[in-house]
Amino acid sequence: MVEIVFLIPFLTGIVAFVLPGKGRTLLVLTGAVHLILSLMLWTGWPEPVFPAYFAVTPEGLLSLIVISLLFFLISIYTTAYLKKSNLRSENIFTGSMLLFLSTMTMVTLSDHIMVMWIAIEATTLASAPLIFTHRTATSLEATWKYVLICSVGIALALLGSVLITLAMDVGNVHVPVSFSALTNSARQLDPLWLKAGFVFILVGYGTKMGLAPMHTWLPDAHSEAPSPASALLSGVLLNCAYLGIFKTHKIMIAAGLESFSGRILMVFGLISMLAAATFILKQTEYKRLLAYSSIENMGIIAFGTGVGGLGAYGAILCLIHHSLIKSSLFLTSGNILLAFGSRLIEDTGGLVRRMPRTFIAFFCGFIGIAGLPPFGIFIGELLIVMGAFSNGHYVGAGIFIVSLCVIFAGFTNHALKISFEGYRTAVRMEEIASMVWPQYTLLLTSLFLCFWVPDILSRTITQAVTVIGGVF
Repeated sequence: MVEIVFLIPFLTGIVAFVLPGKGRTLLVLTGAVHLILSLMLWTGWPEPVFPAYFAVTPEGLLSLIVISLLFFLISIYTTAYLKKSNLRSENIFTGSMLLFLSTMTMVTLSDHIMVMWIAIEATTLASAPLIFTHRTATSLEATWKYVLICSVGIALALLGSVLITLAMDVGNVHVPVSFSALTNSARQLDPLWLKAGFVFILVGYGTKMGLAPMHTWLPDAHSEAPSPASALLSGVLLNCAYLGIFKTHKIMIAAGLESFSGRILMVFGLISMLAAATFILKQTEYKRLLAYSSIENMGIIAFGTGVGGLGAYGAILCLIHHSLIKSSLFLTSGNILLAFGSRLIEDTGGLVRRMPRTFIAFFCGFIGIAGLPPFGIFIGELLIVMGAFSNGHYVGAGIFIVSLCVIFAGFTNHALKISFEGYRTAVRMEEIASMVWPQYTLLLTSLFLCFWVPDILSRTITQAVTVIGGVF
């Protein structure tokens, strides 16, 4: 049954809470089992036990396989990270990580509009303890900001979901309140209430996705959380929130309202990119730098989704490669923090001499996230620009390109400082293999997918993009 994929990490998470000392083993074992089960879904697409609430969809499968691969590699890194960092209440950290995996998996498999809302709200509750791990005043502030802002956003998404049900009542549509059923009956829904519902859902889930101007929780949360948690927050959680927007956008397209939802997505995407560009230029902490880079990439994905056509295909490529590369960068930031004992960029430097293997992961990650070839974000951004021009969005494409250039300049300046400046006589730090090769694996996966995409993955991407107007 499909539901077992999120039930297993839920149960092991409970066990990790009540059995201290077993969390590290449970993380890796659960990650391995979850990855195997996720791969099995690709072969058969089994029927769920509760088909009214859960379904296997192409976009859900893409998100699920990314979640599963990332968690497995992050869990391996986490076992070594926990030995080095000596975190307090380790059982709470590992238990929350497993519950976080369970709730994110539930998001990818949710088909009922209210179950999706419950699952996304559950991700907030499961991940909040991860941000508060260090139990400092700043981590407490970041946790409360995360919970309050995201809860307000989720409340708006709930209102948007209610408005969509109202569109059903006004249109006299009697179908299950699921994304698949609503998409098939979209032409009969009342367009006014459907538009209102989309706006509230976009703002609500966009808050969790990190779209500006609702992004203010994200830099603090990513900065204060331990690096393995930051990797999950940025590489996976943001995708889950996007999935809720994506599925609602599908309904809008099926209803013939793609120009309405598409233009709003484009606007929010460009605002996010401009906001990220502003803060990246003068950033002083490398973890916050990566957080603002996530805001930028969520903006890129939203813009590409709104553009449609080639842009929609490029957005999905950016979604996949951003998760792989950004997770690698956040894990690498954990190594840097352990070595230098500071999150400030000015307190680091000479990474190439002090931690050569970490430097390779960091600098290759920088190249990938900056949108340079041969990594996949370059291909995705190129397709988005081509799609924008082909659809006549010349002003939007211009702002998109200028924002990318500014962000690249700012990120490059910080990356060069961390990698080469200062610490001219730095002593090499011990680099544990298990705290380096997960990053290499993520980067090599991204690189590999640029040159060869397995047929099953290619078909799934095509199926996901086709329903939102993607053309090839």
